[in-house]
Amino acid sequence: MKLTLGFSTCPNDTFIFDAMVHGKIDTDGLEFEVVMADVEELNRGAIAGSIDITKLSYHAYAYIAGTYRLLTSGSALGRGNGPLLISKKEINPIDVKNMRVAIPGKNTTGNLLFSIFYPEINDKPEYLFSDIEDAILDGKVDAGVIIHENRFTYQKRGLHKIVDLGEKWEAETKSPIPLGGIVIHRKYNNEIQQKVNRVLKRSLQFAFDHPESSYNFVKQYAQEMEEEVMRSHISLYVNDFSLELGEEGKRAIKTLYEEATKNGIISAIPDDIFVY
Repeated sequence: MKLTLGFSTCPNDTFIFDAMVHGKIDTDGLEFEVVMADVEELNRGAIAGSIDITKLSYHAYAYIAGTYRLLTSGSALGRGNGPLLISKKEINPIDVKNMRVAIPGKNTTGNLLFSIFYPEINDKPEYLFSDIEDAILDGKVDAGVIIHENRFTYQKRGLHKIVDLGEKWEAETKSPIPLGGIVIHRKYNNEIQQKVNRVLKRSLQFAFDHPESSYNFVKQYAQEMEEEVMRSHISLYVNDFSLELGEEGKRAIKTLYEEATKNGIISAIPDDIFVY
């Protein structure tokens, strides 16, 4: 059986998916037609229902929970790895209101967290995540929500952190922050969903056991990234929650949706969202 599989070019994704798309593990008879794109493009593809399995932001999943289920492997979820709100000059977090703030896509978890904590801000132009630093430096926006490897680069460009949105989330909810997950279309029966989950977990375990095996694939899509940043990116976003969400990870995801629902950002989602 051949399934379409979407994931980003970010090091954490290429690290996770390398073994399963390059025949390094037993895929239980599954083949994958790979679609690589920026996370917000993947979000739009999932919302359109046009792909079988895909990485997406947990924010985006809130709108398609009736069409897809979440795999329990492959997630970017943890502590100390949330999005940051940054600016060109030092700004007190209480002075953010009435600012023009760049976001890395309306369906990203970065935007969801920012909306939870700063609901009064409506002037939020969308940018490709890698262009947000330039937008701030060029004065096109007052501040920006950064994700991915920009956590490691913004200070080198003279930019300042206003608030760590992930840290704020962790302090207020006592929960790790769910950033992105992997979903499979509900048109596939539970047997296939479980098989994909097993294969993905197997792929990540292989990557953990043979960390250099994925190096060429990761580096191919991170050519402009310093090696230290590339490796830091993987170690920050790929962890035990990536291998298996567990009950703590599942609770964190449900807490995110409960908070977003309470704030009127999303509608309530179904209960049966995880592949078991």
